[in-house]
Amino acid sequence: MLLPLTLRFSLLALSCMLPLAALAETPLSTERVTELETLLYQDCGSCHGMTLRGGLGPALPESRMGAYSRDGLAALILDGVKGTAMPGWAGLLTEQEARWIADHLQNDNPLDE
Repeated sequence: MLLPLTLRFSLLALSCMLPLAALAETPLSTERVTELETLLYQDCGSCHGMTLRGGLGPALPESRMGAYSRDGLAALILDGVKGTAMPGWAGLLTEQEARWIADHLQNDNPLDE
C-alpha cells in the first residue's frame, strides 16, 4: 500500500529529527559513569585483561576501537559477537551507556598499543 504524499513527507521529516533526539539525551550521572568504568575494567577486563591489554579476548587499544563507528561499537557491545565468548550486554546496559563505553574506548582509552 502506498502512503499519501503528506504522510511520506511527515515520516521523512520525523526520521531526520531522530539523530537530533539522540544528541539531546540526558548526560549520564557521575555515579553511573563511575559504574560504567568499573564494569569496563572489571567485567570486560575479565576477558580482555584488567588493563584491556588482552586475555581470552583481544586487546582493546584506541587504534583498534577507532576502526568502528561509535554506534557500530555500541551495537557490538549490546549484541555481542556470535560464535565467540563475547556476550551481548543489552540486558544490563542502555544504548546511551553502550555509546559512552564505545566513546571511552575510542577517545579516553589509557591503553597504548
